[in-house]
Amino acid sequence: MVEIRVKIPDELKELAMSKKINWQLVIARKINEELERIARAKQNVSKSKLTEEKADELSDEINLSLARRYERLSKS
Repeated sequence: MVEIRVKIPDELKELAMSKKINWQLVIARKINEELERIARAKQNVSKSKLTEEKADELSDEINLSLARRYERLSKS
């Protein structure tokens, strides 16, 4: 098992020192949740048929559309 050290800001140290909280369990669960989220994202991306080039084109179209909308709103 890997050991991880976590630094707690001084202003939270007193709260973090509570003996009623199993910090090892809390942190392990949060890390597990994040790793599962990353795994799901990777799986979704691997199934995508959207190429990077097409994604860039779509992004440019959205940015242009938003810019036009903001221009219209600022003139109102």
